[in-house]
Amino acid sequence: MNLLTTNEAATYLRLKERKLYELVAAGAIPCTKVTGRWLFPKAELDRWLAANLVRPEGLPTAEPLPIVGGSHDPLLEWALRESGSGLATLPEGSERGLERFAAGELIAAAIHLHALDGREIDANVETLQDAQDIVLIAFARREQGLLTAPGNPKGLTSLADVVARKARLALRPKGAGAQLLLLACLRRAGLSLDQVVAGPVCPTGPDIAQAIRAERADVGMATRSVANAAGLGFIPVLWERFDLVMRPRDYFRPPLQRFVGFLRLPSLAARATEFGGYDIADAGRVRYAP
Repeated sequence: MNLLTTNEAATYLRLKERKLYELVAAGAIPCTKVTGRWLFPKAELDRWLAANLVRPEGLPTAEPLPIVGGSHDPLLEWALRESGSGLATLPEGSERGLERFAAGELIAAAIHLHALDGREIDANVETLQDAQDIVLIAFARREQGLLTAPGNPKGLTSLADVVARKARLALRPKGAGAQLLLLACLRRAGLSLDQVVAGPVCPTGPDIAQAIRAERADVGMATRSVANAAGLGFIPVLWERFDLVMRPRDYFRPPLQRFVGFLRLPSLAARATEFGGYDIADAGRVRYAP
């Protein structure tokens, strides 16, 4: 985790330290106190900035590209294609997707966020609490866990085993939802990333699966659907929310309307069952709107 000191955070945010302390006192900025010092997770500051982005009234907004960015998901890719929405995907991770969305580059972003301090909260909603002109649409609940080689030859059952048995742990890029989840789970287990044997950094879940199959890694965090598709072992960790953030004006336009309408069809439920590890009971429901 990249932690900034008060001075570093003030420089990064281009604020005076006194103003930063005021924000801390008001509980208005993400931070943590360790041995009497305030520290600021850079990834959380980036999310805080994206969530608080505002545009002057009357300023024309450029049309976003017909792309759904953010996190990668096999069922989402299938649904975008089969719905006839005409929308492309750009899987770069949840936080990068939010950044592009906030900058007006994307029509929607797929997110599954997790609190780096280990709290079990609805981080997707909490991150967007102060955002304006957005709507959060449920796509699915997904089962996340640890992928292993077939038969789990190292006998892993938890992240504690991964550390103790020096299993090579494939990672995801900084800001990816699965990497945030990994860091949160390590924190809950009283562990840190420094204690693991780091394997390759993989752009998506299927890339983690390939790294394990190619014996470049022993284990990695990904969804059950990825494990099933690759024929790998799977150690369940938790079920998470996987949502889409978009703007109301775009929600009512044909591409996203075709896509959201498709989420209510039996064909999505059938394909989710084939993939495994999905609960789509809330698919298409508005989960949050300011």
